[in-house]
Formats: sequence, C-alpha cells, structure tokens
Amino acid sequence: MTRRLPTDGRLVLAIGADAPLQHQLSRLLRSWGYEPVAVSSVDDALAACADNVFLCTLVSLPSNGAGALLLDGLRRLLTHDAQAGPIIALCENGAGREALGVVSQVVSQPILPDDLRQAIETALAQSRPVPSGSLYDPWGRVRQEIALWRSPKMHEVWEVIRQAAGVDVTVLVCGETGTGKDVVARAIHAFSPRRDKPFVKVNCAAVPRELLESELFGHERGAFTGAHQLKIGKFESADRGTVFLDEIGDLHPALQAKLLHVLQDGAFSRVGGRATIKVDVRVLAATNQDLERAVAEGRFRQDLYYRLNVIQVVVPPLRERVEEIPLLADYFVQRYAGMFHREGFSVDPATMARLCRHAYPGNVRELENLVKRMIVLGDPHLAKTPMAPGRPAPVAAPEPPVRVTPASTVRPLKEVARAATLAAEREAIAEALRRTGWNRVQAAKLLKISYRALLYKIRDVGLGRVPGVPEASQSGAGAL
Repeated sequence: MTRRLPTDGRLVLAIGADAPLQHQLSRLLRSWGYEPVAVSSVDDALAACADNVFLCTLVSLPSNGAGALLLDGLRRLLTHDAQAGPIIALCENGAGREALGVVSQVVSQPILPDDLRQAIETALAQSRPVPSGSLYDPWGRVRQEIALWRSPKMHEVWEVIRQAAGVDVTVLVCGETGTGKDVVARAIHAFSPRRDKPFVKVNCAAVPRELLESELFGHERGAFTGAHQLKIGKFESADRGTVFLDEIGDLHPALQAKLLHVLQDGAFSRVGGRATIKVDVRVLAATNQDLERAVAEGRFRQDLYYRLNVIQVVVPPLRERVEEIPLLADYFVQRYAGMFHREGFSVDPATMARLCRHAYPGNVRELENLVKRMIVLGDPHLAKTPMAPGRPAPVAAPEPPVRVTPASTVRPLKEVARAATLAAEREAIAEALRRTGWNRVQAAKLLKISYRALLYKIRDVGLGRVPGVPEASQSGAGAL
C-alpha cells in the first residue's frame, strides 16, 4: 500500500517513463509548480491513486503503440478519475492513436515543453472543476492578471475582449514584445463558448520553417525523410477549440496561402496526404510587427491580413499604464515567493518607486523577470539587478476593482480598433518625421514604406505642417 503523500493539490502522476524521460518530466513539472510522482506500471498507479489525488496522469506509451493489456489498465485507471485526473499519453509520432478513446491528450516524443504544458492545461480545463483563482486552474492566471488591468487603455482592451469573446471570428492581437498578448488570447478563449475545448498555441517564429507545416497540419507516414509515423497537427488536435498563432508575421509565404485556405474553408490536407480533413477551429493571431507595412512591402498576404484582422486588439506597452506596475509587481511577488521558497519576501517602497521609473522595453515580461530575479537572489533592493534609466513616473495607489462601463458609452469594435491603429501610426510617423527634420523622403526610408504610401498615411493620421519648420524641409520630394 502506498502512503499518502504530503501535497497541496499539486501532484502529477507519471507512469512507465524511462529514467531520462522521468528526469525531464520531473524537471519541467517542478518548474511549473507541480510535484511529480513516478511509478513503473498501471498497477502501481492504481495503488498510488488509492491514497492520493492527482491533477493529471502522464503515461509513456511504447513505440509500437498501446497494447491491449496497457489499454485495459488505462481504462481501469479511468475508473479512479477523481484520483488519477485526466490521462495524457506520451508517445512517438502516431503511436498513441489507438489510445485516443482512453486518454485526454497525446503529446509526441521527443517532448517539447510548450506542448506538454499546453496538454496539461487543456486536460485540466476539460476535466473536473478546479477552485477559481487556484494557481493550478488553467485559466486562473488569466483571471488574476485581468483583475490588475486598472488603466483606461486596458479598460478599452477588456471591452474589446468582452465583445469579441462571444463572436466566433478571427482576432488579431497587436502590441510590443512582452505586453501580454498571450494573456489576451487566452482570455478571449476562456470567456468564449469554446472555453471547454482545446486551446492550442503555436509560436510561428520558434518552429523551423521546414517543420512548421507539419506542426500545424500534421503529416502522413513516409511524407518525408524521418516521417516514420503519422503525426496529428495542431489544427486537427484543436478541433472545436481555438488555435492561437503567435508571431504570425513570421509565417512563411507558402504557409500563408495554406492558412488562408483553412480560414476560408475549414479544411486542409496533411503533408504527404491526399485526404481532406475538415475542422471547426477558431483562429486567434498575435504579432509585434506592423502587418500593414509587411503587406505594403509584399512580405505578408493582403487577403490573409484582412481575414485575420476582423477584430483587432492593440495591447498598450507597460510605460503607458504605469499605475499597474505596483499591482503587477505585488502579484509576481506573491506568485513566485512561495514557488522559490522565499516566503515573506516583499518589495520596499524605494525599490517599488524605482520599478515604476523604469522604461520597460520588455514590458510586463521584463517586470516579471525582474521580480523573479530579485526573489531568487534574495535581493529586495535591486542592488544586483541592473536596470536602464527610464522617465520618472508617479507610483499610483491601487484603484477600486475594474469599473463597469455603461453599455451606452461602449464604442463599436471597429471604431476602437481604427482609433488605436491610427494613434499608433501617427506616433510612429511623427517620430520618423522629427528624426529626419520633416524630410518625408528620408522618413519614408526610415519607416520602410514607399514615399507615396507615407503621403497617404500623413493625410490619414492628420499630421499637417509643423510651424517653424521651413517649407523646403517639409516638402521632401513633393507636396501633399
């Protein structure tokens, strides 16, 4: 009989993995705040479930697939669902297809950390309810971070999310690196009718171009050298759920055409396959690039841009919502102090003021990493944490909970998106013109758009001539 293990609800059971894989699983699970428990067989797993409750169970399937005895054992384990949690199969490509009726998720080996974490989150979202706000609730962190959105600009972002969540259309999330585009995408899914279905994220910049098509759409056995087994792609595994395409601006032109076809028809073929696969998937995309400029330069398909940009959410940088910095810093302290066994860690007022003065080119992610570094190093005064100087900013006192905006004052989505886009373009164009002394030819080169396009943009965003600047300097190669 296995003894009851000390736990605060973080246990994850791992069955049958070899020593190297068990080491990898243990390292990853602990880094995410879980406590792994390894057993060698389903019988040992059943004994462990008799005395302990697990969030989920990971089972390593052999390369030749799940045999009848193993499948029978997994079905027996399912009868202990309250203890074992959802079952996630770890297998070589395609080897676990016969187990799909038993397991909740399938993760291919060699394991990619993002794939495993996503499978755990999806499995938990589809399984028994978890207390709201729990660290191990897959959407708990999303709700917690949304509660910290206190600035007027983030109130506007929330209004767009709230309206977009219930409408099954594509959404393009724009913003600088580290602003929280991932949180926005997860929030749209979490508040949508698809919330109980898979949320599958793909970073288009992180997967090599030659492998990305297989990652998105899967491949048939023998499709190319090394394709020894059938692989299920992200779109197929996300059926009836949501696919989040991060860094969409880095998508190769050949894949842009295939993605456009999927958005239009909801159908695709695996690499090396002839059969047409139909899926019901909502697509969310995010980018830190100017896709309009990419379209003008021929790097991004215009028709795909319009398909993705049905609704646009522009996430402002942290320097434009300084009042949220103390709240975010305290949130990260609470989140990581316990994880790194630094209970009682706090940020003193002088250090908090310094945090608020920083410019944050890396935005919320940079603030999170700064706080994490302070906790790990036991350095509450930032003495060991170099920070670039930023413009002074007041430390705002926490405001009341997020206000409710009367329906009569909510602007239409297109108006919000258009206003945010024009404001961003106006700021970028004005900066380029200032740097070039209002020489539009040089400004166009700096912005990497054509001179004619710049003329239209200047007119659209309402930038006129600047008093005190000579007419010749403003004219460039022509006049408006």
